[in-house]
Amino acid sequence: MSLPSDALSAALLPHARRLGETPIARLIADDPARPRDFALRVGPLYANFARQHVDRAALDALFDLAETADLGDAIRRLFAGVQVNATEGRAALHTALRSDLADSVQAREASAQARAARERMAALVDAVRAAGVTDVVSVGIGGSDLGPRLVVDALHDAFADATGLRVHFVSNVDGNAVRRALAPLDPATTAAVLISKTFGTQETLLNGGVVRDWLGDDARVYAVSANVDRAAAFGIDAGRILPMWDWVGGRYSLWSAVGFPIALAIGMDGFERLLAGAALMDAHVHAAPLRGNLAAWHALIAVWNRNAERLAAQAVLPYDERLRLLPNYLQQLVMESLGKSVRLDGDLLTTDTVPVWWGGAGTDTQHSFFQALHQGTQIVPADFIGVIRADHAHAANHTALLANLLAQTEAFANGRASDDPHRAYAGDRPSTLFLLDALTPESLGALIALYEHSVYLQSVLWGINAFDQFGVELGKEVANALLPALRGEGEAADPVTQALLSEIRARA
Repeated sequence: MSLPSDALSAALLPHARRLGETPIARLIADDPARPRDFALRVGPLYANFARQHVDRAALDALFDLAETADLGDAIRRLFAGVQVNATEGRAALHTALRSDLADSVQAREASAQARAARERMAALVDAVRAAGVTDVVSVGIGGSDLGPRLVVDALHDAFADATGLRVHFVSNVDGNAVRRALAPLDPATTAAVLISKTFGTQETLLNGGVVRDWLGDDARVYAVSANVDRAAAFGIDAGRILPMWDWVGGRYSLWSAVGFPIALAIGMDGFERLLAGAALMDAHVHAAPLRGNLAAWHALIAVWNRNAERLAAQAVLPYDERLRLLPNYLQQLVMESLGKSVRLDGDLLTTDTVPVWWGGAGTDTQHSFFQALHQGTQIVPADFIGVIRADHAHAANHTALLANLLAQTEAFANGRASDDPHRAYAGDRPSTLFLLDALTPESLGALIALYEHSVYLQSVLWGINAFDQFGVELGKEVANALLPALRGEGEAADPVTQALLSEIRARA
């Protein structure tokens, strides 16, 4: 069920006004059970929401909205393969890539296709290794790049000795990107993977052409695409092309053959463990009642911060260097999914949707933008992410890292008074703390799947589609139209663009 456009504000603003003069520290002091009751654990992932600016009455209002919107049925529809991507007439069955929880024809068929693709992928992983390859260049952009790049960067250290393969990524159409990626590599021991659903993505085809020519051997070029004919026309044999499907959006696709670079970097066993972690979160979200559902908690807190607290930004702050790319990944997952101003029914929204997501890895970020987070005029809620057990021998470093993680969440909420206004901290900055037992394929898979489910539930509450991305198309179309003018074969219709073209031509 879709909520009326003004339902969120009507239900939540009275609670926001009521809590307006009550700081987070007071909410915690007045409710001794809050640190325990506002926390949930799913397998290797623990989450604590005690430092969000909500009390039990506000939470009741949020969960009442969740019931009114029938989030439970929305979850069922997602897993069952109902066409939740209404604007494109498609299902969104990314869960079927890793789980087999829904008893529907669509979900069962999708799971079978995913298993078959993984079998082919495993064979290609073995083939790449058998060919004496030491390095692989993965060429893609957006969802065909950010997910695999995140996972490989996070996990490759633990598996490097076992796989013997180094995976490098190229996405930006800027020629400096592909030049830098190829510079330290030997074409005789390098393979390439081109990832594009349509095999028509400008950046991927241009960079892929550079890499293919540099290799000088099409036999070490692989592809992941839904358009086998285009990939074959590019010179890639059908036996080296893995499938994609229209029921998986790019930013939800790392669990599919788009994860081929992940399997190359951490092995098929590691990739299967990543899927198992996501499947663990899927099983929780699918079965848990809303009051005990971690994805529902995360989604409802996000909606509260945006629509009740009127906060326009959200930080994500992983306190583990291996998760440094998580903010980049979540920017696309969250903002491309929820950056909408039109409801599914075609009406304009009368409430705000996604905030601006940004962030970086601690403790570096403490010495860059934390000044603004602590003492700036805008309040920015944050997701802090820590890892309890380190995978290195530097115990003192890890202890200091955890001390800084805990200290920042405490300081955000509590602040500190001072007679000197320049040294005063207002506090009352809301945050959620996630703790992974250790950074493993399972825990990372669970964390990423949690964010996917939260994004979907937020979209249901706002009445928007989390699975289309028409907003990225206009700029591409204009760029394609301008290519002839940049080659000197015409002029631009827009007068400012024409002036800029004249400047470029004069200085080229």
